[in-house]
Amino acid sequence: MFSVMPPARLDIPSFATNQLSLLASELAAETSQSALLLSSHSPRTLSRAGLAITSLTLSSQRTGLGGKPVLELEQDSAVGGEELGEHGIRVGDIVRVGQQPKGGEKKAEKKSIEDRGLEGVVVRVGQRVVQVALDKEGDEGEGLGGRLWVVKLANDVTYKRMNQTMEKLKIMEEREYSVLMRVLFGLDTPTPVARDLNELSEGFKDLEFFDPTLNESQRDAIKFALASREVALIHGPPGTGKTYTLIEIILQLVKRSQRILVCGPSNISVDNIVERLAPHKVPIVRLGHPARLLPSVLDHSLDVLTQTSDAAAIVKDVRKEMDAKQASIKKTRNGKERRAIYSDMKELRKEYREREKQCVTTLVQGSKVVLATLHGAGGFQLRHEEFDVVIIDEGSQALEAQCWIPLLSAKKLVLAGDHLQLPPTIKSLDSHHSPPTKTKSPPDVQGSDQSNSGPSTLETTLFDRLLSLHGPSIKRMLTTQYRMHASIMAFPSAAMYSSKLLAAPSVATRLLTHLPYPVIETEDTFAPLVFWDTQGGDFPELDIQHNNDDNAPSKSTLLNDSSKSNPSEVMVVERHVAALVEAGVKAEDIAVITPYNAQVGLLAQALKERFVGIELGSVDGFQGREKEAVVVSLVRSNGKGEVGFLGERRRLNVAMTRPKRHLCVVGDSETVSKGSKFLKEWMGHLEEHADLRYPDIV
Repeated sequence: MFSVMPPARLDIPSFATNQLSLLASELAAETSQSALLLSSHSPRTLSRAGLAITSLTLSSQRTGLGGKPVLELEQDSAVGGEELGEHGIRVGDIVRVGQQPKGGEKKAEKKSIEDRGLEGVVVRVGQRVVQVALDKEGDEGEGLGGRLWVVKLANDVTYKRMNQTMEKLKIMEEREYSVLMRVLFGLDTPTPVARDLNELSEGFKDLEFFDPTLNESQRDAIKFALASREVALIHGPPGTGKTYTLIEIILQLVKRSQRILVCGPSNISVDNIVERLAPHKVPIVRLGHPARLLPSVLDHSLDVLTQTSDAAAIVKDVRKEMDAKQASIKKTRNGKERRAIYSDMKELRKEYREREKQCVTTLVQGSKVVLATLHGAGGFQLRHEEFDVVIIDEGSQALEAQCWIPLLSAKKLVLAGDHLQLPPTIKSLDSHHSPPTKTKSPPDVQGSDQSNSGPSTLETTLFDRLLSLHGPSIKRMLTTQYRMHASIMAFPSAAMYSSKLLAAPSVATRLLTHLPYPVIETEDTFAPLVFWDTQGGDFPELDIQHNNDDNAPSKSTLLNDSSKSNPSEVMVVERHVAALVEAGVKAEDIAVITPYNAQVGLLAQALKERFVGIELGSVDGFQGREKEAVVVSLVRSNGKGEVGFLGERRRLNVAMTRPKRHLCVVGDSETVSKGSKFLKEWMGHLEEHADLRYPDIV
């Protein structure tokens, strides 16, 4: 039992001021990093780092959804080949399209060229073409000639929305504070909820669930969320069906004639809910740029719904005329005529937007459930809309200032996430260069130290703060997981989740040999947990220093001045992956992850071509993902027992909870166990419960 203490009151104007300062530092860190990369590196280096696509030409231009001009770019035939080659530009990225600087140009000349480019959002990436929808009014492809490039930019739109929200909080008078605001800042305590929800008079005892397969912890969390007056936290450890729980909560709220706004920090977190909610035929609308949405949810997007509404015919006529104007631009070289066409285009686009806006209000107001990213909830479409409940998924991955965008006028909050996995990445902490070796997990009880102005870092999420503020009485935890073999789950359950996490019978004993295709039973495929212990100093780590020149081989080495690698561990990983594949496990069912970017680069060189389809990446980048088999390379091996940010237990929690049937850990137990009590316990657990192996000296 925890001692009941009055919540620590936060001064809301001071909190907002503090957040504004932290956000300013974070944006400065992000933009300076982006600017430094663009000014300090050649297009060739940026391309290899995954930040640009070079040697392009403008092949065509059309009108896309929302009346936005879409540029289609393809490989310049003069450089040879038709395919774009390997790059890191993805759909939804904010980019600049412009003339490609030459390698010998000075920084000032490069900056002049960059400033003349056009900003937009990537809407399609193919093997031969990349399409970019231009964002700003009046942007056209005029003047884009010669050799072009697409370069990824820092996104400041989210910061603008967060800053606007914090500025509103800063000047609010106390009489304007909602009941929810008062609870979330500790000015009031949440309305107590009965421990036995079946005793409540609101029909919880005989509650009829839409999904009859929900387990007891999910049902309890759903009842708790419905019964809570102001706030409910849903703690969803890996594989516990958090999204299914949220879908049921949404359906139950709709059944009670309540209107819901569902948000998440990323488009994928919101789209996952749309995909699972859509079959229930509830009136929903998904806000957001079509380029950033999964194809499967486009039919529910505001842009597409606008096109298919009663006004669609008129909108299509305007769009057809716009496309005709676009085509006519290529047919004339007369400057006066071209200017006249662009002037007509401007008027047509204005008419197009006005007709779309006529549909927006009707569509949004007619939807029981509106879904958007957290910063998308700050758009004009929701400016005068009211909701009974705001649901935020992946709350432990969102900045608190982001969460306040939809919360200023909210009446009730359901916040879902797992505060025992990694928080959002904060660049202004410079964690890559001076990481803490030992980190406490966020508190699960009241009474954590906080100043009157709130957290001192953006790493502290709203989920963290509310749990510290009001204690576990506002939280329900999902306890049955449907991902991991029981042996894989055992340590994270004991070390991170107070031994409350249980494996569902359907996954508790499943192995690689139970995959729905033939897999030979070997010592590797029959073992759910394997530990290759490299102790003894024969597999030393390397400290890679990078001078950021054209010889930088990858994104990982370019973005970090210093990173760790372990070539000998790569060989152990390669042998283990080969053994799995030779036994019949498909490469696409295997992931290899590591905390260090330099090690990702070495792993890619060794594995990517040999095992086509295998997934390689950092532990941080793999959060929220899963694979049948996961190999983790820990890298650290030194005489001093230094482990760096490997000591962050939440990072290790992510690493060890990604696999379904097979987890292989490669690391030096002697070094790693010296890093922290948590690491020592993990190494001890692996030595006792894993299939323990010692690799041959290479």
